[in-house]
Amino acid sequence: MTNRIYAVGDVHGHHDKLVEIHARIAADRQETADEVAPVIHVGDLVDRGPDSKGVVEFICNGVDRGEPWRVLLGNHDRLFRQFLGNASLRDSILRQGLNWLSDNMGGRLTLRSYGVDTAPGRPVADIQASAAARVPPRHRQLLAGMSQWYEAGDILLVHAGIRPGIPLGAQTEDDLVWIRREFHDHDGPHPWLIVHGHSVVNEVTHYGNRVNIDTGAGWGKSVSAIVIEDRKVWVLAPEGRRELRADPDA
Repeated sequence: MTNRIYAVGDVHGHHDKLVEIHARIAADRQETADEVAPVIHVGDLVDRGPDSKGVVEFICNGVDRGEPWRVLLGNHDRLFRQFLGNASLRDSILRQGLNWLSDNMGGRLTLRSYGVDTAPGRPVADIQASAAARVPPRHRQLLAGMSQWYEAGDILLVHAGIRPGIPLGAQTEDDLVWIRREFHDHDGPHPWLIVHGHSVVNEVTHYGNRVNIDTGAGWGKSVSAIVIEDRKVWVLAPEGRRELRADPDA
């Protein structure tokens, strides 16, 4: 049987778009009679969209049913997890003066989806206490259990990318969930074809050594999914598979 992997890009709190993407995966499964191929979500389930709670609940329900789903840690998932653990904790990668509750980060929208009052002027400690009470334990367990990568032969899935030339076991979480320029600028081969999100592209793009599947859900655009078989890649479009060819000059 062909080795098959499904991958879902950044969701950013758009429950309706995630449901639609999983319907496309289900249709492809029916076409291929494959109920066991893993579905890897490359992270950033939360923030900026209207229903982060619904997204996390959808994933939790699938995992509880025994669906072959995995979720990788995204930088926004990490920010959410950090906030639940310690309201004063600020991610070291964020520039000075920016934190998860800053307007452009989307944390307040995530908390509102859980019914948390995030009104301006409310003390952060009070917001954190309310979040700790309202975010279900199973949601926190999902956040705590997110993997940093998923490796299957010569395919590697990760949220943001890797630092080129560094063995996988020596990669830092900071790079795996935040890296951009050093990874994007590397046009040589990696030990794997790397599938990632984190950096918005207008459409799913295959660069030869990597495939970017973040098509901008965090900014109101689409959630995308692909299917990979023996390094061949197809986008799961509404009408079905569309082959994605490598374009190193993209």
